[in-house]
Amino acid sequence: MKYLFGPVPSRRLGISLGIDLVPYKTCSLDCIYCECGETTRKTVIRRAYVPFDQVIKEIKIFLKSKPYLDYITFSGSGEPTLNSDIGKIVRFLKKNYPQYKIAVLTNGTLLYRRAVRKDLMNADLVIPSFDAASKKIFQKINRPHPGITLEKMILGLQKFKQEFKGKIWVEVFVAKSINDSQAEINKIKKVLDKINPERIQFNTLDRPGTIPTLKPVSETELKKIIIQIPNAEVIAKCPDKSKFYGETSKNIDEVILRLISRRPVTIQDLHIILNIRITEINKHIRVLKQQNKIIEKNGKRGTFFSLK
Repeated sequence: MKYLFGPVPSRRLGISLGIDLVPYKTCSLDCIYCECGETTRKTVIRRAYVPFDQVIKEIKIFLKSKPYLDYITFSGSGEPTLNSDIGKIVRFLKKNYPQYKIAVLTNGTLLYRRAVRKDLMNADLVIPSFDAASKKIFQKINRPHPGITLEKMILGLQKFKQEFKGKIWVEVFVAKSINDSQAEINKIKKVLDKINPERIQFNTLDRPGTIPTLKPVSETELKKIIIQIPNAEVIAKCPDKSKFYGETSKNIDEVILRLISRRPVTIQDLHIILNIRITEINKHIRVLKQQNKIIEKNGKRGTFFSLK
């Protein structure tokens, strides 16, 4: 599978099968906290970045066995709404596999465009990001493409809320000494009060970001923030792995490389995702390190592995 990954245990979505529709780090933002690394292709141009027929082929192969999934999720290593075929793929899933719920994780930058909003209308859940409500902080934390402004971000969220019939959960990423001041939180609250999403989910650094000195805020600080904001919550922990069937493959090294090409993972993450013993995972990690294919970074939850 080149365009599908997982299923993976998601803190928000349970057991989630990922669909990645853009090449690595093709995005309209270059967020300082991005777990996938720095954006290498910053763009606002929509096109078919990956072959539509190949994505559909992989979907048919994977879903033939009728696996248990909480969501099929458009996410991965860039901004999924940059792919101009996303609407066609969502409609294909809804027509042929109506038993599965569809989620889209988006940075929300392109929602001001009518065509993008139309492409997402058949999804069950859309989770856009909104990390700053002042221009200076928006530039600092999200580092947008020149064609993206904070005004466009807010306009897009407002229009999408008016038109979309499914659920909208807005994610707010909070970084220490960046956007955690009371003044900035108040501004974010003011904007989100007008949009009125079903949920507002506050998150902080879990894996290493693009700036090594970036620090997370504490869980206590996040809980203080959500007290002030209706429908707000701190993103929950990973689901119970007893529900999780794991990804199986004869070539575990290949699966590990494919997983970490999209986001850094720990040994424990791989244990849950692959459903194999930690001692076995350690053997594969040692081989990949000897082959000089992966690197290590220390994070909040321990040592994370990513592609070299």
